[in-house]
Amino acid sequence: MFYQRFTFRLIFRLLIINLLGYLLFYLIKNTQLWFTIIGVAMIFLGTIISLYYYINQIRSDINRFILAVKTRDHTLNFKNKVTRGSFPELYESFSDILQVHKQIRLEQEAMFQLIKTILEQVPVGVIVVNNTKEEKDEEIAFFNQAASNLLGVPAYKYWHRLKQHLPAFGTEIEQILTGGKRFLELKIQDKLIQLSTEVIPLNLYGKNYTIISFQNIKDEIEQKETEAWNRLIGVISHEILNSITPISSLSDTINKMVTDKKILTEDEMDDLKTALQTIQRRSSGLLDFVKDYRLIAELPTPNLESHTIGEILKHIKILMQPFARVKNVVLEVEQTSSKITVQLDLKLVEQVLINLITNSIYAVENSTHPQINVNYRLENTKLYIDVTDNGKGIDAGDLEKIFVPFYTTRKNGSGIGLTISRNIMKMHRGSIEVISTPESGTTFSLVFNYV
Repeated sequence: MFYQRFTFRLIFRLLIINLLGYLLFYLIKNTQLWFTIIGVAMIFLGTIISLYYYINQIRSDINRFILAVKTRDHTLNFKNKVTRGSFPELYESFSDILQVHKQIRLEQEAMFQLIKTILEQVPVGVIVVNNTKEEKDEEIAFFNQAASNLLGVPAYKYWHRLKQHLPAFGTEIEQILTGGKRFLELKIQDKLIQLSTEVIPLNLYGKNYTIISFQNIKDEIEQKETEAWNRLIGVISHEILNSITPISSLSDTINKMVTDKKILTEDEMDDLKTALQTIQRRSSGLLDFVKDYRLIAELPTPNLESHTIGEILKHIKILMQPFARVKNVVLEVEQTSSKITVQLDLKLVEQVLINLITNSIYAVENSTHPQINVNYRLENTKLYIDVTDNGKGIDAGDLEKIFVPFYTTRKNGSGIGLTISRNIMKMHRGSIEVISTPESGTTFSLVFNYV
C-alpha cells in the first residue's frame, strides 16, 4: 500500500520530527513545564533514533545484497521484503539479480564440467599449471588421465613433484615456457615414446597459467615412415629395373653371340659394339642415379647469417633473368629493395629458388604468355617467398608425390630438385607449400619463421 512506501514513511517521520522540534522549542522558550519538556524531548529523540534505524535497515539490506554477489551466496532472498518492504521494486530487482547470477554460475559450472569431461576423454595429454613466483608453490590446476597414462605418473598436485619424477620432461618444457612446439623423446618405464608437445602461456583474471598439451606420435611417425619408404622403394625399384632389365637382356644376347664362336663376322662385331655401348650408357645412368641419391642424403649444414629479402630477390633476379629470357619467359622479381631481415644460408636458399624457378620455366613452355612472378609476403609470424607461374599446373594426384625422391613429371627430369629443396627448408626450420590449379598455374612458397 502507499503508506508502506519509503517516500511516505520518510516524509511522515520528518514531519513528526519537525513538529516535535518546534513544540520542544516553544515549550522551552515560553513555559516552565519541565516534565512536559522532558517527555517531548524523549519522544523527539526516539523519533530521530527510529528514523536512523529505518534508513540503516535499508542500507543493511543493500550491503547484504552486495556481499551476496561478491561471495556468490545464492541462498539470500528478499521475497518477504517484496510484499512488505518500502522498496518492493528494488527488492524484487535484488531477487532477480541474485537468481540470474545463480543461473550464470550454474551454466559456467556445467560448461566447466563439460570441458573437463571432454579433456578427460581425448587421447591428448593436457596439464595446466598455475604459475606463481615460487616454483615449489606452482600448483597443477588440471591433469587429465591421458597425461597420466602417457607419462606413466600419477596426477600430481604440484609442478615440482612432476619435475622430480620426470626431470627430462620438465627441462624440455621449460625451454618453451614462453610458448611454442617441441618434439620430445622420453624413456618411460623402459619404453621410448615420442611426444609432440605444445606450450601455451595464458593470463586469466590476473593469474598466469601454462597449458601443456602433448601426444604420442610414435605410431603415426612409423606409419608415415613406412609409407614414405614404400613410395621411395617403388621409385628406386622402378629406376633400377629400367636400367638393369636392358643390361641383363643385352648381356644374355652377347653371351649367346660369343658362345662357341672363335671368330665373329663384321655384322656380329657391330652388334656387339652396339650392345656394349648400350650397357655402358645404362650403367652410367645407374651410377648417376646413385650419385643423385647420395646428394639428397649429404646436404651441408646451413651457415645461418642475416640477409635482407631484397638482397635475396636481387641475386635470384640476376641469376635467372638470362635463362628466362632465352626461353622467352617473362620473369618478374618484385620488392628487391626490401629491408626485412631473416636468418638463412644464402647459397642454399638461392639453390632452392633456382630449382623452383627452373621448374616454373619448363612448366610455362606451352603457355600463350609465359610469365613467372617472384614476390614475398608476411602473415602473422611467417615470411613467405612465392614463386608463381601461369603454366600447366600440377594434377591433384601428383601433388602428394612431387616431393618423393626421383619422382618427376618432366621429361629428362632427375626428380630430386624438390626433394633437396624441401630438405634445405627443413634445415632452416621452415617448409615448402604448394598450391596448384591444372591448366591455370602453380605457386610454390618458401615458408620461414619470422618473429
